[in-house]
Amino acid sequence: MATLDDILTTQKNGVFGINGIAGSNYYLAGKLTAPTVTATTLVRSGAGWVARVSVTVAGSTSGIIYDSNVATTLTTPIAIIANTIGIVTVNLPVTNGIVFVPGTGMTATISYS
Repeated sequence: MATLDDILTTQKNGVFGINGIAGSNYYLAGKLTAPTVTATTLVRSGAGWVARVSVTVAGSTSGIIYDSNVATTLTTPIAIIANTIGIVTVNLPVTNGIVFVPGTGMTATISYS
């Protein structure tokens, strides 16, 4: 027969598991939001996750998200953001960082972790 300690330990392990799942969903949905971006911006340095981009002003050309930790080193594009008002789901990891180069006249906000 299980002791009270066994039952409480099982309950504690269940709570830790549920918290882990909730934390993963929070991470993938983007825990942080970059301020409005209108020019080439280093959004995050280091490994992370690009969740969504909200384009509030379309501009005349598309924008690009790069996996880079330097705003002048733009060699690894991971997503093209069309010059259309709306929300773009990216859901991609980055190794080096997140650099966003908005299109000409584009204004956007980035959700990331």
